[in-house]
Amino acid sequence: MRRNDFLAEHFQLTRRYFLKAGIAASALGTVRADDKPTAPPAAQAPDTKQEPKPGKRAKPEKAGARGEPYFTPTEDFRDVSRGKPVPHSLPEEKRREVGLTRDTWRLEVLSDPDNRAKLGEELTKADGTALDFAALLKLGEKHAVRFAKVMTCLNVGCPLGMGLWEGVPLREVVWLTKPRENLRRVFYYGYHNDDPKQMFRSSLPIGRVLEDPFDLPPVILCYKLNGQWLDPERGGPVRIVVPEAYGFKSIKWLTHVVLTNLAHANDTYAEQNNDVDSPLKTFAAALAPPDNVQAGKPIAVSGYAQVGISGLTKVEVSIEPADKPRPEGDPYFLTAPWVVAELLPAPTNWSALPDGKLPPHTHGFNVAGRPKSWPMRLTNAHWAAVLPGLPAGKYVFRCRSIDAQGRAQPMPRPFRKSGHATIESVTFTVS
Repeated sequence: MRRNDFLAEHFQLTRRYFLKAGIAASALGTVRADDKPTAPPAAQAPDTKQEPKPGKRAKPEKAGARGEPYFTPTEDFRDVSRGKPVPHSLPEEKRREVGLTRDTWRLEVLSDPDNRAKLGEELTKADGTALDFAALLKLGEKHAVRFAKVMTCLNVGCPLGMGLWEGVPLREVVWLTKPRENLRRVFYYGYHNDDPKQMFRSSLPIGRVLEDPFDLPPVILCYKLNGQWLDPERGGPVRIVVPEAYGFKSIKWLTHVVLTNLAHANDTYAEQNNDVDSPLKTFAAALAPPDNVQAGKPIAVSGYAQVGISGLTKVEVSIEPADKPRPEGDPYFLTAPWVVAELLPAPTNWSALPDGKLPPHTHGFNVAGRPKSWPMRLTNAHWAAVLPGLPAGKYVFRCRSIDAQGRAQPMPRPFRKSGHATIESVTFTVS
């Protein structure tokens, strides 16, 4: 199953919803299961009142709409890997030489020489104690966990893909070093062509590594994606995955974990004016915004929501005349005529997984393989709505999420450099 499976799943769900709502199949237009959705335009920045240009539509990757199954097949994840050359592009012989295959991988766990944490021992290649893949799997026999997570880049509007990630909690490896005191943070990095200038590093407070607040899954040393060994392009043989974080925290091609008494983050991304502590945001985006609308006919719209750390209670949609002046002091469209869309149920077949079923003991799912709550945090959900017909003219469609605290997108964090949450605006014509 490939990219169109997410759209097929989405449109199968929405088709049932629209038919139940009395919308004839011939009126569904862009929401038919065999159609590709119209790509929404680029999201409007929250601090501007500039209206979208009529008829101008951006590429899907600029607006958050992509076609993929609920769990994205490994080969269909978007790749934003760093490196010259990108490590996953190295020939297998070279990857074996530098420890990027399962049988040659070794992980060193060290005390930071500049800000020492007091450890009972370090795990190093020099003394033969570095953790190998077999030892990691041995830890996994007792401690392995798996959870669903959407992988999202901090400064890209659409998800890179969503997967079922499996591995060993990082804390189990930290405990192997017998830490004693002066341990405040963990930073880690992967292989980047033995070039210090290419090294990409992320960090976490030790408290987040040792325990899991708010029912979050643990930070893991990940070696499987969707039930299969993690391949080189996805960061294999082993990468970090931080459940609630953006992708820059989930370092690929992991080679080093450093335990430090440093009191602050030292992520590479911090040097590029990014908020390195922002967890995933909640936002809604359209997959089938209004298009080719006939006057007086009901308007079927649908899309998805990324469910961030703040959860999701509902999605709302609005339509306003394109020539209607926006009121002063309303950059987030709070006065728009918002109506509630329907959040659609969880999929019954989890495509891209073996037999379409979740393995037992998956975080957030019950013994029957169904989500314990829906929508699930850190994943995606579908939504749909039927809006009344309109007279001929030009209009603007918008959608937004409302989180579990009742806060409307783009709040509570409307700023750039801390994840996408802007409200997209789609201009369309009724004729």
